[in-house]
Amino acid sequence: MSITVLGVNHKTAPVSLREKLAFSNEVIDKALYSLYQHPLIAGCVILSTCNRTEIYLSYDHESDFLRVRQSVENWLAQYHGIDLALFKSSFYCYDGRQAVEHLMSVACGIDSLIIGEPQILGQVKQAYSFSQQNNCLSAELEKLFQSIFHVAKIVRTETNIGANTASVAYAACLVARDVFTDTSALSVMLVGAGETIELISRYLKPHGFKHIIVANRTRDKALKLASFIEAEIISLPDIANRLKDVDIVISSTASPLPIIGKGMVERTMHDRNNKKMLFIDLAVPRDVESEISQLEDVHLFTVDDLQQTVQNNLEQRVIAANEAKYIIQEQAEQYIDWLKTRHAVEYVKQYRNNAQTIKRQLELKALNAIKQGANIDDVIFEFSHKLTNKLIHAPTQILLDAAMHDCDDCFKVLSKGLGLEDN
Repeated sequence: MSITVLGVNHKTAPVSLREKLAFSNEVIDKALYSLYQHPLIAGCVILSTCNRTEIYLSYDHESDFLRVRQSVENWLAQYHGIDLALFKSSFYCYDGRQAVEHLMSVACGIDSLIIGEPQILGQVKQAYSFSQQNNCLSAELEKLFQSIFHVAKIVRTETNIGANTASVAYAACLVARDVFTDTSALSVMLVGAGETIELISRYLKPHGFKHIIVANRTRDKALKLASFIEAEIISLPDIANRLKDVDIVISSTASPLPIIGKGMVERTMHDRNNKKMLFIDLAVPRDVESEISQLEDVHLFTVDDLQQTVQNNLEQRVIAANEAKYIIQEQAEQYIDWLKTRHAVEYVKQYRNNAQTIKRQLELKALNAIKQGANIDDVIFEFSHKLTNKLIHAPTQILLDAAMHDCDDCFKVLSKGLGLEDN
């Protein structure tokens, strides 16, 4: 049995190609069923995210590797209705141990755009679940994914791969916690309602801020965000009057000119009796005039300040990722060892069944002899003699054949397996 992974990701293909090869949750069942019908494929899992589309396969014979690869590439092109030539050069394909290590690296976040990001493990689990629900898992893939989830848990526990923030949005939330020890007593103003502010809102929600205000140019765009975090909505011109009511301002708009100036903040600080304020400006061009940092008890962080924090933490994650690779290599080796024994299982069962058949035949013959009045000692002696001869006949012939054909390696393996001394 062999394991193979085929796919494209953010390293090998631009988003314009990745989106053509993506599978939505709505079509994944149909896609799995279609792929599983291939006569060579014993099991399949499809992982499709914004950064990758990968197909994991198990099939019976290593010699079928090229046929399986070509078939899946053609199936992928046909399924999505695109020319194979468009993505063939961007496609990567790993087999055996390399495929196992790759999937383990993916699940642990080592192969992600941002090293150590935790979302990918949930996406891998979902892909596994889809395949399980559609009965597309082979025993080998079932065992592989259980090993993967185990590895991911070890890596998260024994390394710092997920300990430090690796996004500007999360870094902004950490800065707020550093400046203010108790965030539950604070009010926050989010200026803008784009992707960055939306991501920040998701980090803010669990911290239970006292009050959140969303300031945006258009109310409709802010409404969805505000309902998610139970926030108040105001317009951009209202910022000057409401600034005194908040302790933290996080801004990210597309405005070509600053929205919050030094004079506005000076008046606000006067109204607040110089109670400490934090401004986090993630916009480019900037939303907040840099001169406000000159004011007492006013803390200003720009996107560059947070990027440095992110970069430092990414460097720490790279170190952790290198540590994780040793864990992955060890766990991959264990899985490959298990996989190697799979093809021998049926032979072992057959060998044991043959031995049981011989034993039952001789037992029956011995019992009949005793019933007919034969001497019990003679029956037992004959039974043990014949059982021994029949059981050692095949191993004896194999040893003789190995010796006759000068197969020293075979002879050594057989000798060791039979518990013989090395002479």
